[in-house]
Amino acid sequence: MKIVFAGTPEFAAQAMRAIFDAGHEIVLALTQPDRRAGRGMHLQASPVKEFALQNNIPVLQPETLRRNGVDPLKTAQAQAAYEHLSSIEFDAMVVVAYGLILPQEILDISEKLGRHGSFNIHASLLPRWRGAAPIQRAIESGDTKTGVCIMQMDAGLDTGDTVLIADLEIASDETSASLHDRLALLGSKLIVNVLNVLQQGKELTRVPQETNGITYAEKILKNEAEIDWTLDAKEIDQRIRAFNPFPGASSKLNGLAMKFWHSRPANSEAISPAGSPGDVLGFSGDGVYIQCGAGVVEVLEMQKPGGKKIDAKTCVQSIGEKQLRFQSKE
Repeated sequence: MKIVFAGTPEFAAQAMRAIFDAGHEIVLALTQPDRRAGRGMHLQASPVKEFALQNNIPVLQPETLRRNGVDPLKTAQAQAAYEHLSSIEFDAMVVVAYGLILPQEILDISEKLGRHGSFNIHASLLPRWRGAAPIQRAIESGDTKTGVCIMQMDAGLDTGDTVLIADLEIASDETSASLHDRLALLGSKLIVNVLNVLQQGKELTRVPQETNGITYAEKILKNEAEIDWTLDAKEIDQRIRAFNPFPGASSKLNGLAMKFWHSRPANSEAISPAGSPGDVLGFSGDGVYIQCGAGVVEVLEMQKPGGKKIDAKTCVQSIGEKQLRFQSKE
């Protein structure tokens, strides 16, 4: 089948590779413009663009797909993308973490007679966690199960009918980084299955989403990262794991802004709560016990400013002071 692929990060690139490796022809890649990143703030291509260039796939990078904007340059880019999509032959569009809204007129192009429409890989069990950050919000909220939905797109925010669903258990030590990788692999397999069914001329079963249980996964903001030690240990642990790798949970220790990467609620038999929220109570093998509003969290991996990720015990002991307390979010 001939596919138009729209996506930007590695999660999308993995699906793109799977579609390509399955023998489908990707006739166009839509991805966001190159962004400045890294210490040198050099322009960097998205993982989707990198894969497309490596495999001689044409690439378009409009700032927007809306042709009715007020910025002449962006409007011209959107017009060019619309005209290009209107002029090429393809069978379906696959959209994965693209980062731009697809207007109805773009969806209409993919739904012309003889085409199958647009399909989205969404990393949650819809209608739970519609929106931008379903992986992080699932861990932050303490969900024990998530999954991937292949959705037939409409103009709403993740409101389309589902055509294929598979679930995954969320491990107690899961981070957004590890769950991302598992869901990316699952999503890649599912979208290839969907395209193979279409290629065989079979019909997909479209299932409207439930009207109950709708939640929204708002975009993760950097200002969410600072830890509030008055929360209970379970909540703090969930946030530390949810914000790995971005933006990285943080808290100041004796004036130093420390990053937290791995944690778990402390075993009540290992240490008893005794102190104010943020107090360092002691050390485990590689970890640090920190008092929370209720209970104790054991932090296992941390990072000092400008340093590398190391075990939390070594990181905290390097401060070299006896009285240690992490500053709670103001």
